[in-house]
Amino acid sequence: MKYIFPFLLLFSACGETPSTKEKNNQTFTTLSQDVLLEKETPKAIVFDYDTTQWTELIQLDSTIIIDMRYATTNNFVKEKMYDCNRCFLRPEVAQKIVEAHLMLKEGGLGLKMLDCFRPRPIQQKLWDKFKNPLYVTDPTKGSMHNRGAAVDLTIVDADGKQLDMGTAFDYFGKEAHHAYTNLSKEILTNRKILLETMQEVELHPITTEWWHYSFRGESYELSDMLWKCD
Repeated sequence: MKYIFPFLLLFSACGETPSTKEKNNQTFTTLSQDVLLEKETPKAIVFDYDTTQWTELIQLDSTIIIDMRYATTNNFVKEKMYDCNRCFLRPEVAQKIVEAHLMLKEGGLGLKMLDCFRPRPIQQKLWDKFKNPLYVTDPTKGSMHNRGAAVDLTIVDADGKQLDMGTAFDYFGKEAHHAYTNLSKEILTNRKILLETMQEVELHPITTEWWHYSFRGESYELSDMLWKCD
């Protein structure tokens, strides 16, 4: 008996029985897996707009350049109209823009968005500044921009530099018309690439603006939605 007692003390001094160690190992393994799952599980995105009605383009493809000119003073009225640089479109239209962008990326090019959905209150501001129905739609009638079905855009190269389209965005003159051909071969080629790419995804031009395309496959309601800014 005098040999058994020290043995028991020695065993107790280890602090754990084999079964206790096994349970602790199982607990440690479970905790480790939980920590890993927390790290691997992405946080849910909280949207500040109605995703059944709208898509923010950058959420679909962050490589598309967003340069909303009416969020700056770099526009034909020289006045900031939007509080921040966000591009919203109807979901179906947004998907078509992404398709066009991916097509261009195959050739080392991409899209830059100059205007997207334009709320009717902003349309009213533009109309008050420039009452010319050839270039600015009367807000009482509303435009395709006010429905989230039209975009103003251009093409950029792999470095984000805009291709030469012959005129600036929102240039109101015959040189911006699709039918105008007194331009260099390079410019005509650039416009053709944009036109053919947009038509491939069912977005159609208007005669007076090389930058404007719209989706006519569905009739969307006019909207006064104003997006939030931080």
